[in-house]
Amino acid sequence: MRRNLADAPIMILNGPNLNLLGQRQPEIYGSETLTDVEALCVEAAGAHGGAVDLRQSNHEGQLVDWIHEARLNHCGIVINPGAYSHTSVAILDALNTCDGLPVVEVHVSNIHRRESFRHHSYVSLRADGVIAGCGVQGYVFAVERIAALAGPGRAPA
Repeated sequence: MRRNLADAPIMILNGPNLNLLGQRQPEIYGSETLTDVEALCVEAAGAHGGAVDLRQSNHEGQLVDWIHEARLNHCGIVINPGAYSHTSVAILDALNTCDGLPVVEVHVSNIHRRESFRHHSYVSLRADGVIAGCGVQGYVFAVERIAALAGPGRAPA
């Protein structure tokens, strides 16, 4: 069943090490934290009458379980799978169960300017859009895209 922003929040999933955003390699990932990302996403979704459900895990199976939950209870998925982008067929398989659910992949850094093993993403094979190298602003772009693909929520009061 396809849901829009009026019916369900956008699931925003963050993979391994993103709990250290703002602390880990700030020269690559910047100084903003995951709390800052959540505030940006709440604001962006709210502008469309929607909400977000932001989660982070360092565990692949947990991310898979949340994707399964999102297919039933959310209007779209924004996912920054971190290093699992390049290794996880399990996350790809989970995303492939989300028929009709828009998915946007986000990377804070430009993965194409980094080590060659980062140039391939399994998640990109399912994603409706991929945003890389825009810093945490990429999450805002992803929320905007999900809003466009999923349909509008209620007008903000």
